[in-house]
Amino acid sequence: MTRAYLGIGSNIGDTKKHIEDSIEMLRNNKKIEVIKISSKYETEPIGYTDQDWFLNVVVEIKTELEPYELLKYCNYIEDELKRKRIIRWGPRTIDVDVLLYGDYTSDDEKLTIPHPRMTERAFVMIPLYEIAKDIKVNGEDIKTIVDRLEDQEIKKL
Repeated sequence: MTRAYLGIGSNIGDTKKHIEDSIEMLRNNKKIEVIKISSKYETEPIGYTDQDWFLNVVVEIKTELEPYELLKYCNYIEDELKRKRIIRWGPRTIDVDVLLYGDYTSDDEKLTIPHPRMTERAFVMIPLYEIAKDIKVNGEDIKTIVDRLEDQEIKKL
């Protein structure tokens, strides 16, 4: 089993339910074990800012799925919860991203691990730090990364 971290976010409809439903779908997969779930955080949108704030969590899992299989399952969850890809960084019912997957790295266009831009986003790094205080991302201590993001607005619920 490989330890992986997923970022989950929503800003359309019942955001709390969308996140809970996505976590339940992870739990229902026999090849995934949910280990930890961060607190929920409200965060301002990045990129396309004319939209509601997001609700975000990070989930630690152990999985037998290979990286591309895990990505495929994350996409399945998004499809089941009616995610529409209309505007880049736009509103969504759910977003399930593979942030880290063991020691695996990839620069593939379909799957980049560690997730690109994750170290620039408080809505990923702060919940990740909450559940994994000792990890490194791209060889850098997570606490150092989090300290750089203190200017981004984020509210722990």
